[in-house]
Amino acid sequence: MTSWVEHALWWHVYPLGFVGADIRPPEAPAPSARERPVEHRLGRLEAWLDHVVDLGLNGIALGPVFASSTHGYDTLDHFRVDPRLGDEDDLLRLVATAHDRGVRVLLDGVFNHVGRAHPAFRALEEDGPAAPTAGLFRVRWDGWRPGDRVDADVFEGHDQLVALDHGSSATVDLVVDVMTHWLDRGVDGWRLDAAYAVPPAFWAAVLPRVRERHPDAWFSGEVIHGDAAAVVRASTMDSVTQYELWQGIWHGIADGNCHELAHAIRRHDALLSTFVPSTFVGNHDVTRITSAVGPRHLPHALAVLFTVAGVPSVYAGDEYAFGGVKEARVGGDDAVRPAFPPVPPAPADLDPEGRDAFRTHQALVAVRRRHPWLHRAHTDIVHLENTAIVLRTAIGTDAVVTALNIGDEAVSLPAAGSTTVEAGAGEVDHGRVRLAASGWAVLGG
Repeated sequence: MTSWVEHALWWHVYPLGFVGADIRPPEAPAPSARERPVEHRLGRLEAWLDHVVDLGLNGIALGPVFASSTHGYDTLDHFRVDPRLGDEDDLLRLVATAHDRGVRVLLDGVFNHVGRAHPAFRALEEDGPAAPTAGLFRVRWDGWRPGDRVDADVFEGHDQLVALDHGSSATVDLVVDVMTHWLDRGVDGWRLDAAYAVPPAFWAAVLPRVRERHPDAWFSGEVIHGDAAAVVRASTMDSVTQYELWQGIWHGIADGNCHELAHAIRRHDALLSTFVPSTFVGNHDVTRITSAVGPRHLPHALAVLFTVAGVPSVYAGDEYAFGGVKEARVGGDDAVRPAFPPVPPAPADLDPEGRDAFRTHQALVAVRRRHPWLHRAHTDIVHLENTAIVLRTAIGTDAVVTALNIGDEAVSLPAAGSTTVEAGAGEVDHGRVRLAASGWAVLGG
């Protein structure tokens, strides 16, 4: 794995929502990428780069930025920036401006499927199996006649998301070309969308070819279930998303069950012999962490995120304690993908919950920056009860202790050899740390 990732801390953004672009399905058939007027909105992200640095983060993980019909995951052209965001010059300026501040840029690669209006698929509708792009898709041609609807595989029942054929060399070549095209232009790596739906052998055919030209690029796959270690070994991806840890943090805290959190942490720890997972407590596909656990326990979730191994990301807005509940309906993602103001608000303009969340993020990111070895450090459960847990994450003699109390009464917990408070609030004395009701502390020394 490329060495810079050991220090990577991402700010994850869903660009179309962030800039306030209209993602509703068009009433008329979706226009081609070149028919849509260009609106130069990516500059609004540039205006937030200093905010990223102020948080202590050093990477921006962008959601989809390529031309699409609606929400960005129904791609029309992998080589063209979505006109609702801007053009290639806008994206390259964002990358260059980020790099000037020491901030890496990750792109979202939607390579499991494309939009039904993608020109490569439209060619099949017009020319059938004789279309030069027919090899890109999984299609059943039996009984097809010109003018008939093409019977192609789709992604998870979504008719507008046509699945690519991952057993085809043409698809391998396309994805290699897309990845290298944008890596050549300065981006630092790729999030591989819906990687769980793609055979690992496909990534194993693609990624070594890309690494030949870009050995320092980093590739993290979206994997939501299954044997993550086996997927990484077979696919050659550097990392995959750690949904099991996310769920353990959410439910362990929200349900007052630290045993569930401990179970998830132990399973997380076991992955480190194979790879370092991509960790998070929020993203563009899930209920906001503040809504999930409540503002009182937001710091507890963040303390776990930043003191266990992984490549952590902060979902934009979580640092302000934004709320939002994902719903299983059309438009059910809108609440967690809001528009942001043109510039970051001043601290004085934040409500108390927003100020507290921002300061907590800064404090815990600072802990992570002071201890970069946490990237691949192992975690032991020192103390465990329903509403309290103590974690010791260490490599050799370097250790950080995270003590959490999600109960309604003060507690005294083992300090596991630590003597000082690095973040949070607690009283350390005689090998114990006293935490107030719903208190937390990260200890060192």
